[in-house]
Amino acid sequence: QVQMVESGGGSVQSGGSLRLSCRASGNIYSSLCMGWFRQPPGKEREGVAAIDVDSNSIYADSVKGRFTISRDGLENTMYLQMNSLKPEDTAMYYCAGDFLLCAASLNETQFYFWGQGTQVIVSS
Repeated sequence: QVQMVESGGGSVQSGGSLRLSCRASGNIYSSLCMGWFRQPPGKEREGVAAIDVDSNSIYADSVKGRFTISRDGLENTMYLQMNSLKPEDTAMYYCAGDFLLCAASLNETQFYFWGQGTQVIVSS
């Protein structure tokens, strides 16, 4: 089994920054494709950014230019640097990982391992 643990959420004012971290541990036999997803209050979960084992990344249009995903492959740790935060970025943020995924994807059905989430609140 693989455990995904997020950290770094919190409350920030509009225009501020936060950095989320996600560390995978457990029975890791190869590098994971990893991604960040979020669920705003009362809405469906959506893809935010994802990164493959070669650090190729993709982003949702709503966060392009503001968020940056990165990873430390040796540690199976992933980061999400969030700048110029907006109230609409308020959500529970989840990290996800998968061994079989070969390319970065914002399709949550392609990820098997999930964290418990970390809350991000952006006030205006």
